[in-house]
Amino acid sequence: MKSNKIMPGVILVLLGALFLLHNYNVINFHWGNVFTLWPVFLIMGGVNLVLANNREAWATAVKVAVVVGCFCLLVFVPNHRNYFWNHHNGNWNFSDHDFDNDDDDDDTTSSRGVIKVEGASTYSEPYAAAIKTARLNISGGASEYTIKDTTGELFNAVTKEFYNKYEYTHSLDSGTFVANLKMRDQKGKDFHWDSDKMNSAVIKLNTAPEWDINIKTGASALDFDLTKFKIKNLTINGGAASFEVKMGQPLATTNIEVNTGVSGVTIQIPKDAACSIVTSSGLSSNDFEGFTDNGNNHYETPGFAAAKNKMYIKLKGGLSGFEVKRY
Repeated sequence: MKSNKIMPGVILVLLGALFLLHNYNVINFHWGNVFTLWPVFLIMGGVNLVLANNREAWATAVKVAVVVGCFCLLVFVPNHRNYFWNHHNGNWNFSDHDFDNDDDDDDTTSSRGVIKVEGASTYSEPYAAAIKTARLNISGGASEYTIKDTTGELFNAVTKEFYNKYEYTHSLDSGTFVANLKMRDQKGKDFHWDSDKMNSAVIKLNTAPEWDINIKTGASALDFDLTKFKIKNLTINGGAASFEVKMGQPLATTNIEVNTGVSGVTIQIPKDAACSIVTSSGLSSNDFEGFTDNGNNHYETPGFAAAKNKMYIKLKGGLSGFEVKRY
């Protein structure tokens, strides 16, 4: 392994282990630690830059030790389970109260007292044959988003909500139906992060229209199987997240753009799809097996120039790992 890929590789391994251990309840990771302990990412990046040109074994050991140590801080610092982010008079502060004195953390508070917000919702939109193009906008962090199944409706989403509520709106934009699923604005209210109760949305789409999908999220997990849908544009902006996307055959032009911070990103494309990748990935690692390296961070599948339908992927990230697989 090239030494300049060791840091991103170790980070990806630790991120993968973190998600896996949390999903199987081996550890209980609190997403609030990512936001309150964010300087650890500066430390990791700074150490990697300072020792970037040092190929000696001790330098590699130091870089790996710093990464492992920072992840241990994120995972094992215990004092965030019952912490709230409070905004009063323009200042942020912490308090460690469970206001109803029970163990379920199922409340937040405001000037109106205790507000119960835990619940589930279903949002849907009927399909009309006149709808040829549609756009789905998703925004909100600390969530799990899934798209796998189809629906006879245009759009359907089943959400589970803890401490923060989704809202759904729709509109028409020059003949394109626009569906918006986002977290409600919590300005002036209390925020609570607890990984035992993460918001989630399971989304179904109609296969008839051409879709634009725009994602803007923070610490989240995406699991999208888009093989059954006609995707024209897919844009993902995320922070510390895990993104798994499986694409179907491209349209005449299918565009995918991913901009992340510290994330693991895996995109699967059909083996016979013509695809071009352009990266601007900083300290990130790239794995594009089966692509031809054209230089200047540009990669293509064989025969791309002559293909009728093409997929264009743009990847930009900090300490992320990008993998494009051909299936």
